[in-house]
Order: sequence, then C-alpha cells, then structure tokens
Amino acid sequence: MNGVTNDGTVAKALSVLDQVAAMGRPVRMRELLETSEFPKPTLYRFLQTLTNQRMLSYDRELQTYAPGIRLVSLAHSAWSQASLAPIAAPHITALAGSLREAVHLAQIDNGQIVFVDKRQASNQFETLARAGQVAPAYCTGVGKAILANLPEEEQAQALRQQAFLKYTDATHTSAETLLRELNQIRSEGIAFDREEHEVGIISIAAPILTDAGRVVGAVSIATATNRHTLDGLNAFRPALLDCAELIGAEAQSWQSPSAHT
Repeated sequence: MNGVTNDGTVAKALSVLDQVAAMGRPVRMRELLETSEFPKPTLYRFLQTLTNQRMLSYDRELQTYAPGIRLVSLAHSAWSQASLAPIAAPHITALAGSLREAVHLAQIDNGQIVFVDKRQASNQFETLARAGQVAPAYCTGVGKAILANLPEEEQAQALRQQAFLKYTDATHTSAETLLRELNQIRSEGIAFDREEHEVGIISIAAPILTDAGRVVGAVSIATATNRHTLDGLNAFRPALLDCAELIGAEAQSWQSPSAHT
C-alpha cells in the first residue's frame, strides 16, 4: 500500500512540475490553480516540496515559479545517457549544414514524440519544435516514421495512447486511417507531415533503425509551405536516409526507452 501511495504522490508532484514547465515562463500560483486538478492547499504543498528539492525555483519578489536548476543537471544526464542526441549530433549537424534546412531528432515515449535535438542551419525559417518539446506521434513526420516501424504489439499499444485530436483538416482522426498510412511508410521508408499538426508546416522523416531492424528514433527535415512543397521535399530523401542510416549504425548497442513503459 505504501508503495502505491508513494508512487501516486510522486506522479502528482511531477504533474505539477509538468504544468509549470509547459507555461514556458515564470508563473504565479493563482495561474496554476486555474487549470490545476488539485485544490489550493494540495497544489501549494506540491509547489513547496518541488521548490525545496530545487526542481522549481521561486522568485519571492515576483511571486513566480519556474523550472529549477536541479532540472538542468538531470536534463544533462538524460541527454547524455537516455537519448540518441550525442550519437546523432555530428550527423544531424552535417545534414542541416548541407541542406540549409531545419533538422529534428526525435524518440518516442509513452506514445508521444519527444524532440531530443534540433539543428537550425539557416535563419530564413524557424520551426517551432525545440529540444525537450513533446508532440503527438500520430500527426508528426517523426512520429509516424517511428510508429510504422514498431513491433506489432508495441505499435498497438502506442496507437491506444494517441488522442487523435483534429489539429488541421489533414490530421488523422482514427487509428484505422493512420494504420493504412503506417503500412505505406514502413514499405517506403519515409514519412511525411502534410500540415497535420500545424497549418503551413511540412516535413519529411526517416526512421532510425539498427541493423537488427529495431527502431530507436527518427530524423526529419521540417520546413514551411512557403519555402517548399511536399513534392519538393523528396529531393532531400537520399541525404535524409543516409543520415538515418549513419545514426542507426552507431546506435547498435544503445538501449532506447521502451515504447510502452
């Protein structure tokens, strides 16, 4: 019983931490309370605990909470130990530099996509994705590239974790339509984001596979529709596939986080 209770408390505290981080700026308690699932005394207790543990910082003058310095240390450890970023860094840097386009590196966690690195080689266009950002798997190029190459049981579990919210007119709203595309992606080795998450944003993505065929992530080239067309993105296919292959070759012994834990 104690183990369950402790896990529940930790999960609730982490949800408060997530709420603060999602704001993208220092935030006051009253703002958090507006959308919090917890009553004021409970929310305050979690905020105090997280602050005491340096997971949050508190500005007494402004009365605002923000992610704490301890998270920087944890994030650095996670980046170096639990992400593909260190392995992929030279390869995505080279790809972005040669194409002068934005390159994203992503992994899957609990059915959601986590962008673990990004290279922006040109200031002509800035994508919204950034390292640490979480996005839906079912409506992103990198997400579909990974979903398409998961083992059947893991794929089924990941699909059950999708919300299938309709972000644009191009968004998949059911597992049935998505599955048809995933089969095509697995066959062709390339996925596209056809303005499915954001209007005006498109991408071409490739799965990162080990020699054994295990998918450990995905890499994409993302751009705006006023810069390229979907057909035009096909010109990047050879370089993108080469990049994904190089990363996969170096990731043979790397243990990716489970897709369904």
